[in-house]
Amino acid sequence: MIKVDQLTFSYGKKQLFKKLSFTAKTGNIYGLLGKNGAGKTTLLKLLSGQLRPDKGELTVKGYVPRRREPEFLSKVIYVPEKFYLPSITVDTYKNIYGVFYPDFDEEYFHFCLNEFNVETNKKLNTLSYGQQKKFLLSFAFASMCPLVLMDEPTNGLDIPSKKEFRKVLINAINESRLIIISTHQVRDLENLIDPVIILDKGKIIFNHSFEEVGNCLSIFQTRDRCLAEASLYYEQSLNGYTVITDKGINENTEEQIDIESLFNFVISNPDKIQSSFNRRE
Repeated sequence: MIKVDQLTFSYGKKQLFKKLSFTAKTGNIYGLLGKNGAGKTTLLKLLSGQLRPDKGELTVKGYVPRRREPEFLSKVIYVPEKFYLPSITVDTYKNIYGVFYPDFDEEYFHFCLNEFNVETNKKLNTLSYGQQKKFLLSFAFASMCPLVLMDEPTNGLDIPSKKEFRKVLINAINESRLIIISTHQVRDLENLIDPVIILDKGKIIFNHSFEEVGNCLSIFQTRDRCLAEASLYYEQSLNGYTVITDKGINENTEEQIDIESLFNFVISNPDKIQSSFNRRE
């Protein structure tokens, strides 16, 4: 669905992206990760047509986002981290803006609002930040857009609401839809986001599925300090060490991808992890 090839983008004289390239396919919930200032929000705005690249090719379902054609805008929806909601009710908002999305599902909209326990009898600007966020998420999912872009969707949500978000998110994905979530809260989305894209210093330094990671790397817990120190990467915790090794070191241990440790490994030494993938190819 998404093709980015040799994209360059700058804010004035400050270049953020240089020859950025990647593809993303439907049927997936991509996790877009990176340190502060890496360009995650900017990339989402480029994909949604809110910003224009300086050079390079960027297409979404064959459309060029910077042209902001009505057909394209009806197929993509963006939920920002920071937003303003007007002094109108839920139904009024839906009646005004829902018409811009031909496949908007009103029944599913109310299902999401109910799952999130959103107070629908109040004006939007009087709701708490968390309630406003859950309203916007409900509207985005109900738009039935093939491309859904979300910037830090779990920020402002309490623990029960995060559980509700995960439930609604699982229900919202299908083979014809692509969801990209930019987040720092990877613990909120473990077992949901896959593949993972990592941005650093204006480049995509990692874009792999968990299946690819599992075929290449072993990520596991151990109390063996010598094994940890001999690994590709490790982090110490109260329970011992989270260790990342080349596949084969720990074949018989049941593993679960630790996204936070994987991210820290990629950021700290992208060349080393790329070497591990190259050895498997």
